[in-house]
Amino acid sequence: METIEYEGFNYDGVSDKKTKIVLTHTSRNLRDYLRSLKKRRYGKKFNIPHYIIDRNGIIHKLVDEEKITKYFYDDDINDDSVIVSLENLGWLEKEPLKDYYLNWIGDIYRGEVFKKKWRDRHYWEPYTDEQKLSLIEVLHYLTEKMKINFNVVEHNTLIKDIKKYEGIVTRSNFSDIFTDLNPSFDFEQILKTIENE
Repeated sequence: METIEYEGFNYDGVSDKKTKIVLTHTSRNLRDYLRSLKKRRYGKKFNIPHYIIDRNGIIHKLVDEEKITKYFYDDDINDDSVIVSLENLGWLEKEPLKDYYLNWIGDIYRGEVFKKKWRDRHYWEPYTDEQKLSLIEVLHYLTEKMKINFNVVEHNTLIKDIKKYEGIVTRSNFSDIFTDLNPSFDFEQILKTIENE
């Protein structure tokens, strides 16, 4: 698996008993997201994903999958999880009388939007086909290397006792305050691609 590898990101121990892969997104563009990671927690940079897949499908590896990051505020989830984040602005707001949308920090987005009311939002940046293909590659690699079950929760809604699940989940399965992965993500397309391989 070809990746761009980074150095200098801290971690909080090592675990070879990971049971789940948590899919998230960056909620901003890759450059700004990487810059923000370097400033998190006063430079300690613990709460980071293991991998980021950018909009062109390039895979960025921030830390080894065995390492524990403080991505969540729950140590049990952190100990059990490999975090894979997709570059995506997430939810968008239509700027009145303009031909563009804004994300939560005011970045301008002029592309196609996915329209669906979900968790009090209406507009979403779609994920790219290149990202989906790279995600499948990352999922195959991680499930094989870390011996994680290739079970996929096929939706992005809240699930009771998701902490006990072994397989592939999204951050929005843990709480209704999270909006990643957003509703534009096509779980069915991913599963069909995997079945056809």
